[in-house]
Amino acid sequence: MILAIDIGNTNIVMGGLVDGKQVFSSRFASDRNKTEDEYALMIQGILSMHHVDPSEIEGGILSSVVPYLRTVVPRAVYLLTGKQLLVVGSGLKTGLNIRMDNPASVGSDLIVDAVAALAKFPPPLVIFDMGTATTMSVIDARGDYVGGMIIPGLRVSMDALSARAAQLPYINFAAPDKLIGTNTVDCMQSGAVYGCAAMMDGLIDRVEDELGQKVTCVLTGGLGKVVGPHCRREIHIIPDLLIDGLKVLYEKNQPKRKK
Repeated sequence: MILAIDIGNTNIVMGGLVDGKQVFSSRFASDRNKTEDEYALMIQGILSMHHVDPSEIEGGILSSVVPYLRTVVPRAVYLLTGKQLLVVGSGLKTGLNIRMDNPASVGSDLIVDAVAALAKFPPPLVIFDMGTATTMSVIDARGDYVGGMIIPGLRVSMDALSARAAQLPYINFAAPDKLIGTNTVDCMQSGAVYGCAAMMDGLIDRVEDELGQKVTCVLTGGLGKVVGPHCRREIHIIPDLLIDGLKVLYEKNQPKRKK
C-alpha cells in the first residue's frame, strides 16, 4: 500500500492506494502544535480503523502548504513504518510547465490539482479548490499552468462575517430551498452557497473570454460538493482530486525498472 497525504491549512487528507486504486480516505485537522510522535499515533489509529497494518506500507508521497508539517508528518510516517515519503517540491518530477512570474511560489496543492486534472481531462482547464482559501488554477490548451486566483475561503469569509456582525449567527453550509431567503439563517446560507456558485460561473465565463476558447471545469475541496451542484456551468466535482494527483506524481517519480 502507498500512502498519499495532502496537508492543508485546515485539514489533512490521507488516502491509501493499492495497485493505483484508492482503498480508503480519511480527513483530520491540521495542528501545528502536534509533535511527530503525536502524528504517528494519529496515523496509526487511522490505519487501524481501516484494518491496515503499518508493515503493509511500501512508500508514500506528501504535499503540504504548511511548512512546519512538511517535515513533521514525514518523520511521523517514518517512525511508524520505516518508509521515507516523497515530498512535492523542487526536485520532484511533475511534467507540468508553470508559466508564472515565480514558478517556485505556486503552492504544492495547486500543482497536484493540476497534474490530476490533466490526467483526467483535456486542456484547457479551470480548477477550483475550496479549502481555507478558494483557489482557481488555469491550464491553457497546451497544458501549461498559466495562473489563477486566490479568493477568501467560504468558511473563512462566513466565520469572519458572523464574528464582526453582532446579530449574525454562525451557520452550517446547506443551500436553502429558495434563492431568496426569508429569515436570517436562510439569507446567510443562500448568500454563501448561491453567491459562491454564481462567482464560479462568472469567473469561468471571464476565463473563457481571456483565453478565447471553452474550458473544462473541475471542482474539489471540502465544500465543493455543497456548492458545485448549484453552479449553472457544467463542473466535474472530484472530492479526492489531490489524492489522485499524488498517485500520478508517485508513479511518475518511481525509478524505471530495467527489462
